[in-house]
Amino acid sequence: MLVWSGQAVSLVGNSVLRFAFVYETWSATGRATALTTLSLCALLPQVLLSPLAGALVDRLDRRTALQFADGGGLLVVALLGVLHLTGGLHTWEVYAAVVLLGCAAAFQFPALGAAVPLLVDKAQLQRANSLLASAKSTADVGGPALGGLLVAFSGLGVIIVADLVSFALALAAIRVVRLRGDTGSGTKPASGPRKKLVAEAAEGMRFLFRYPSLRDLMLAFCVVNLVMVFGFAAVQPMVLARSGGETAALASVNTAIGVGGVAGGLLMAAWSGPRNRARGMLLGIIGMCLSAQVAMALAGGVVGWCAAILVGAALMPMINGVMQAIVQTKVPREWHGRVFGAVMFLSQISVPLATAVSGPLADHVFEPRAAEGTGIFVVLGPLVGDGPGSGMAAMLLLAGLCGIAVGVLSMTRRTVREIDTLLPDVADETPDDSPGDSGRSGDPEGPENPDDPDTPDNPGNKELVEG
Repeated sequence: MLVWSGQAVSLVGNSVLRFAFVYETWSATGRATALTTLSLCALLPQVLLSPLAGALVDRLDRRTALQFADGGGLLVVALLGVLHLTGGLHTWEVYAAVVLLGCAAAFQFPALGAAVPLLVDKAQLQRANSLLASAKSTADVGGPALGGLLVAFSGLGVIIVADLVSFALALAAIRVVRLRGDTGSGTKPASGPRKKLVAEAAEGMRFLFRYPSLRDLMLAFCVVNLVMVFGFAAVQPMVLARSGGETAALASVNTAIGVGGVAGGLLMAAWSGPRNRARGMLLGIIGMCLSAQVAMALAGGVVGWCAAILVGAALMPMINGVMQAIVQTKVPREWHGRVFGAVMFLSQISVPLATAVSGPLADHVFEPRAAEGTGIFVVLGPLVGDGPGSGMAAMLLLAGLCGIAVGVLSMTRRTVREIDTLLPDVADETPDDSPGDSGRSGDPEGPENPDDPDTPDNPGNKELVEG
């Protein structure tokens, strides 16, 4: 709870600063392209550096890795404060600062994913992960509102100081907690030179694809993430188009997303999560696609939009919490940083692609076809209509149907559905454990792979292959 509180405060501080950056950039340029560039400056470093960040996390003890992430952000914001006090910030300096903050944030997900198993018992992993997921929703709700007040009444200087304080509180929380078994690097070889950081980063990707259950589960998660991002990119312009440009409607939908995320995280904190984790995660994905995409596309007003997307947002912490708990229990601790770095890369690399593609498709393909009632809208027209925003509603509907199809297809695969049987949890490790004694516990290239249907010595492989 100490770490969660520190991270929640830090995320709110970052959300406030991000709002201030958006306001300052818009005031200086007046161009939407500038805001899109600002978003990419934050996202791309975080995604592209996450595999390397995960490899570095595995070279450090978990406390140091967490301090590295929050300390890096604190240094960048402190530099921003100095620049602001000595003559004001230029637009290019804001872009550079956002890039550096994205680099620091690349360490956050693998460092937290690796640290959570040292903070709570295995039975509490899903609760802890869901609480951490709800912290982001808290920041999404409170950050812009607080940022608007601070921009109006105090200015950028106070916002920078507030973000510095939030980083300091997060660092203080990390310093006082006890991390059980945090004995340092698990990747240092017993003899010979250490591998290059890039090679260790690639090992995290290979580990995920070595075991069929982890591979199939992660592929399903990544494909669903791709189609959902493609659909969600159309939500805000769809709401504005269908409501006649009512900003109150958009604000209500955004608030519903944040409230749903907070409520879902708190619900998971009270409930330990589904007993069959993979099945629960897939059912959550299907439910989220049904509510936040299919129902959202078919709803005809603000109340329906808010209700649909609130349910979908409430399911998100459960899905993410279960997925992270599966990785934390199926992957040895000395591999957590690299594997979580690979998960971050695979799940988020689709975001800039889907975001870049969805806008032109909406403007030049779906919206004109919806107005004309041609092509696919001969079938979809009675469902989504032909007015402004109907094309984007169709994009959202198709994305939801694709996500449901992926979830149902994954449910039919035994490697995913029965991951807890086919791939047992790793043994609880103590500080005296020596990693790498067997292929299952430490080395993805080792001889033993009990989850691989192609391994002859694996009991039940004949049934798995023939089934």
